Amino acid sequence: MEQFIIDIVHQFKQLSYAGIIMALTFEFIPAEIVLPLVGYWVFQGDMNLWLAILAGSIGGVTGPLTLYALGKYGGRPLILKYGKYFLIREREIVASERFFAKYGAGVAFFGRFIPGVRTAISLPCGMANMSLVKFIAYTYAAMLPITSLYVYLGYRLGPKWKDVAPLAKAYLMPVAIVIAVLLVCFVVYHYVKRKVKLV
Repeated sequence: MEQFIIDIVHQFKQLSYAGIIMALTFEFIPAEIVLPLVGYWVFQGDMNLWLAILAGSIGGVTGPLTLYALGKYGGRPLILKYGKYFLIREREIVASERFFAKYGAGVAFFGRFIPGVRTAISLPCGMANMSLVKFIAYTYAAMLPITSLYVYLGYRLGPKWKDVAPLAKAYLMPVAIVIAVLLVCFVVYHYVKRKVKLV
């Protein structure tokens, strides 16, 4: 299956940077495969590092936008019916809904760093009619560092680009922990602030 996906991504390479964006727009093609491979193309001299990161970051927004639209215009029943085609299961939908209900619109940024939530989080954003401008801005802000990490590691590892995924997770885990701590602080701050107003 992985080799089949790699073969598909190689076809998109013919479209240069636009091909990167298109490959990432299809949510069933994992970014964890696309981005390190793009880094390898940079290593080979076929692409520019900065333009590859830019294209990858844009693709990191267009992909979630399809799920945002599915959530906004299809609702939960349609998501449960067709989510499997985006490799999203019901438990991930439930987890992302709870995450959104707890933390609000900011999850479009924070959720990208949390395993088991990062892909499905676009769905409740759409279902809640979150501002499209905010969704795009938060998603891009999150995808830029994530994309940079995957592409750069693919570039540095060269022919060993397939080893990037576990290595990137090791880097992203501390970031996820920091994000989680910030979320807790954010929730506590607003809870205390609300209590003070009520007094």
